[in-house]
Amino acid sequence: MNQVTLLVLAAGMGSRYGGLKQLDPVGPNGETVIDYSVFDAIRAGFSKVVFVIREDFSKEFRARVGNRFVDKIVVEYAYQDINELPAGFNVPEGRIKPWGTGHAILAASKVVNEPFAVINADDFYGKDAYARICNYLAEVVDKNEGSTYSMVGYPLQNTLSENGSVSRGLCTINSLGQLESVKELTKIVKTEDGPVNMSEDGETVILDGEAIVSMNMWGFTPDVFDHLDKMFKDFLEKNLSESGSEFYIPFAVDSLISEKKASVDVLKTTSNWFGVTYQEDKDYVQKSIQSLIRSGEYPSSLV
Repeated sequence: MNQVTLLVLAAGMGSRYGGLKQLDPVGPNGETVIDYSVFDAIRAGFSKVVFVIREDFSKEFRARVGNRFVDKIVVEYAYQDINELPAGFNVPEGRIKPWGTGHAILAASKVVNEPFAVINADDFYGKDAYARICNYLAEVVDKNEGSTYSMVGYPLQNTLSENGSVSRGLCTINSLGQLESVKELTKIVKTEDGPVNMSEDGETVILDGEAIVSMNMWGFTPDVFDHLDKMFKDFLEKNLSESGSEFYIPFAVDSLISEKKASVDVLKTTSNWFGVTYQEDKDYVQKSIQSLIRSGEYPSSLV
């Protein structure tokens, strides 16, 4: 069986939230969402966790999060740097926005050599989700005709915020349970009529609440780094001058599927997802965790 790594994307600037939400306590004893994620990963069978962070808050992150796990699982770090670009490319003047989640994964290429799951630091995915993707990655073998990846999907209606718009990767799944395509919708809001996407041109479209969306819980084999490296260069050639452009994981996966370079098995989970996008979401997350503790899903203290 393969050793399996958890890659935690924690370098986000938290612009909508108003601070470093990755370090915000949500548990009864000061636990962060990351604490629960790593706890779930350890009991699912992951052997290593790699945190992708910004170097400017490395000391605080290690002290408040990473050091909690050094005696329970192998802990490593990778740094996402806006200036870390392929040869021949330079950061445009005035650019401050990171290059996106695809670039964050590339930052970990030197410390990940085994199948790995990718998660957002501020999303709570649930015990069952970690167990399913770890079991999958422990046995995954790339096929001769292409790379074999995976994704844990959630119903759209279970992933919305009461406090503002969210970005979601809307998935199309074939009869074999494989991902056919994923489309990134960047402004989905919750309404009385159901989820609605608001496009840049002002058009609104009502979405199916049962539709499966990507919450950035992906399963990859190490060959994905070669794919992402090439695709990131292509992305920069087309989008370098656009100050708000980002290289998203769903965009990369969608391209690999359409070019028949990879297949992605969609894993169904009984876990509930919730996350912290806005400050106002924090209260809901805290109450949800307290409910899971009362039901016996988690101990009252993770330390």
